Amino acid sequence: MGFRSLVWKTAKNYLTFGLIGITVSDRYASIVPVLGHSMSPTFNPHSSTSMGSLTDDYVLVEKFCLEKYKFSQGDVVIFCSPSDHKRRNIKRITGLPGDWIRTPSTYDASKIPEGHCWVEGDNSASSFDSRSYGPIPLGLIQGRATHIIWPPQRIGKVDKRIPQGGLAF
Repeated sequence: MGFRSLVWKTAKNYLTFGLIGITVSDRYASIVPVLGHSMSPTFNPHSSTSMGSLTDDYVLVEKFCLEKYKFSQGDVVIFCSPSDHKRRNIKRITGLPGDWIRTPSTYDASKIPEGHCWVEGDNSASSFDSRSYGPIPLGLIQGRATHIIWPPQRIGKVDKRIPQGGLAF
């Protein structure tokens, strides 16, 4: 009887902590790896591979912004890729609903529709972003990156800034 009691108590504790962990990760905050070079130099400034390594940045993602879609220009957000729902991307918001955007390649101006935003990578030479697939629905956003938490020498707050050349009006 003692062994069964111990197993039940242990299983109950693991289940409780597991459910609490899932709830926190799903509703409040999570830790996400940043892969690739599209957000360099903000993330992975010295990375030599796009496959991931111990030197790649990991960021803290807060999810309170999702409650009422409280975003502003310069926020770095994690979102489901519009072209592949299994992939997550990380980019900077450069335009919000109602803003006018000018793309440098075409010089065309377009208005961002309601419920959408314009995202761009900090490294435009290697970024597949809104310049390729257009504005993304706000519903695809999974959270806002607030702090770099790995590697230890890069721990700090993620700067909010707007890249040059995206907004025209």
